[in-house]
Amino acid sequence: MNQISMPSPLEELIEPLRMTNQSTSVFIETLVISGSKIAATDREKEFIIWLAQKDQNVIGRGVVGFNIEEMPWIEDDFPEMKSFMLECIRGVINKLQWELLNDEPNEQWIKDTFEHFGTMIELFEEKFVNAENYIEWSTPDEGDDHPTIPRGYPKCAEHSVYLSCFGCLICNSNKGMNFK
Repeated sequence: MNQISMPSPLEELIEPLRMTNQSTSVFIETLVISGSKIAATDREKEFIIWLAQKDQNVIGRGVVGFNIEEMPWIEDDFPEMKSFMLECIRGVINKLQWELLNDEPNEQWIKDTFEHFGTMIELFEEKFVNAENYIEWSTPDEGDDHPTIPRGYPKCAEHSVYLSCFGCLICNSNKGMNFK
């Protein structure tokens, strides 16, 4: 079971989004597919790469939930990134790039889940941004051959989604790999 939650001061406004491991995979895959199609700026690409790193096939099942404030927000572009995330959510609901998935997700589940997630994003406020999360995530370790944000923002040749340090989220899912 994975959970996407809000900062504690906002917890009373909306329930966390709780999903089974399979539902979480569908959630992340559809969001990464949509975002990879929509992303134009480096920061938008970074958001999608951050999401792609929530790859249960590599990290392990049941451990990829997150708090909205852990996402790579920074104050400088908060409104733009919030709008971008809402656009990605609309893309998922509108079935953007679903042909890349092995199975078509349940449309009602997608609608309900992503409307809930969209409300979470809408309720999230700039005052909860902790840029240290972004700095820690994006700063490469010395001598790291596989940086968190792959240089040049490469995409998978087959699926056209942004690659994370773990490779292609969709390829990993298709292989059913699980390194842990």
